[in-house]
Amino acid sequence: MNYASLSDRVKALCMDQIVLIVTLFLTSEILAHFENVPTSLRIVLFISFFFLYEPICIAFFKGTIGQQFINIKVERAHEDGNAINFFLAILRMLLTYALGWISLWTISSSPKKQAIHDAVV
Repeated sequence: MNYASLSDRVKALCMDQIVLIVTLFLTSEILAHFENVPTSLRIVLFISFFFLYEPICIAFFKGTIGQQFINIKVERAHEDGNAINFFLAILRMLLTYALGWISLWTISSSPKKQAIHDAVV
């Protein structure tokens, strides 16, 4: 099994950030065409993009758009390459956000090139 390098992970992360920026921009443009869009709806949509993009993509497609483009798959190692479930994907994302770049620094010291959040799955 091949494991993603740190540079591949950073490339995928940058691509995903671009996807999120474009998505937020397009959502803003679409909402601008409607009158009296509640602020609460705007808030829910924008927060949903940040907190659901990664878990949904990983649970259903084994990776985000950036990860798929770089050919990185997020799979359960001990289950013949099955995708992780949605709740584990959320836990993984929360750990990623909580630990930030510290999580990525552990990749070089791991024999499987795993970040801390990868060990959860």
